[in-house]
This record gives sequence, structure tokens and C-alpha cells, in this order.
Amino acid sequence: MVQDVCVDPEQRRCWRGDDEVRLSRKEFDLVHALIARAGEVVTRDELMHRVWDARFYTSSKTIDVHLGWVRRKLGDDTRRPTLITTLRGRGLRFEVAAPVEVRVLS
Repeated sequence: MVQDVCVDPEQRRCWRGDDEVRLSRKEFDLVHALIARAGEVVTRDELMHRVWDARFYTSSKTIDVHLGWVRRKLGDDTRRPTLITTLRGRGLRFEVAAPVEVRVLS
């Protein structure tokens, strides 16, 4: 389990807290590929190879579309995600902890 997301690769099931999240085959493969390496940057090339079995990199749109669906299903804010973050030019990372919001008191 990372943050409050748990995956069962054998049963191909996913939960956020106590709620099961229904994912398509590719959505599950994407979440599993990222959560298996939580805290590490996973490149788009690696994801295309592991999730889509593509030996060449054509477009990130496939990843972006599936990532949008996954974020929505997991209840992650697509504009300010706390579960799966995009590191421009590097790849994606499943965050091991939600960011802490710091407030400055005046």
C-alpha cells in the first residue's frame, strides 16, 4: 500500500482506502507499474514498454489519456495531483506521501 492505494496484482484489483476502484486492464497495468516503483521516476519509454508492450516511443498521448482516467478514478486532483505526479521531461512518479501544505503566518 502506498498512501491509501493498494493493488493486488494476482487478482488485478485496486483499492483507495476501503473502496475498490474499478480499473480497465491498461489502467491497472499503469497503476501497478507506478506503484511497484513508488517514489521513483518511471520514464514514459519504460511505461510504453511495460504497459503497452511497445518497443518504440511514438506519442505520450496514450499515457496522458490513461493517466487522466486513473487520476479521476482514484479521486486525485488532475490539476494538482498528490498520488501520481508528472515530472516534465523525466516521467511519472507515484508519490510515497501526500505533500504537506505549508502556511506562512504573518
